[in-house]
Amino acid sequence: MKALVLGGGGITGIAWETGLLAGLADAGTDLSTADRVIGTSAGSIVGSQITSDTPLDELYRRQLLEPGHPDGPTEAALARIGPLVLATYGVAVLRARGDAEAFGRLLGHRAQRASARGRTPSVPERYDQVRQRLTTTEWPAQDLVVTAVDADSGALAAFRAGAGVGLEDAVNASCAVPCVYPPIAIGGRTYIDGGLRSGANADLAEGCDPVIVLSPLDRSVGPLRSARQQLDELGVPHLVITPDDAARAAIGKNVLDPAARPGSARAGHAQAAAYAARVRELWG
Repeated sequence: MKALVLGGGGITGIAWETGLLAGLADAGTDLSTADRVIGTSAGSIVGSQITSDTPLDELYRRQLLEPGHPDGPTEAALARIGPLVLATYGVAVLRARGDAEAFGRLLGHRAQRASARGRTPSVPERYDQVRQRLTTTEWPAQDLVVTAVDADSGALAAFRAGAGVGLEDAVNASCAVPCVYPPIAIGGRTYIDGGLRSGANADLAEGCDPVIVLSPLDRSVGPLRSARQQLDELGVPHLVITPDDAARAAIGKNVLDPAARPGSARAGHAQAAAYAARVRELWG
């Protein structure tokens, strides 16, 4: 059973992953046919898109649209994971003392306070923005796993079809960056970004062989473990692809800036050439 893991990385991460997938498909390997697709944060949007009926080349074309294009989404006010938010995350890392669930709880509580004080967009506003990026609100026939973190317990939630949670709700929860976007209530619980447990949550691919990971931010920070670490421990054949120098330059310093979307998509598409042979050999 083959698995494709799509990590978090903001608006530019969606673009880079989509460009890379389109480039690999152009080179002969379509990873969207994976038996299991695991999406975290930005990766949950890409996962829902590539498992829909929308062709991959059309998804890539949309990422190339400049902000304000009539065929593209209506952009909200520019968001940023600024110094104060980063400082909040840094304090949580120190206080969590290596405990991933404690880290999730700390940021979950901060996220709920920030939302209650009106420091983030409203939930309806956020749903409207995410809905414009989804090509369907129905779960696919493929095994799509969408991750989030319970804001009160810090535990990982892995949403999938048949669990009584709508795809739109699951994706909004997975993308709920603390103190930037509002936490999402589902079934009496409140959830925040799945990337607060791991940038890609690649260990959810346990039992799969091979596993390919596209991760814009594959880092090990505090209690967060990288996809490479998780998959090395699982001991399954895998390949983790992260942005090259050109892609990092295109992505820039603000992963939530839609102006960097077209360049990030092109950089992902160009980067595919360097990985096409390795991906084809591993994927079969």
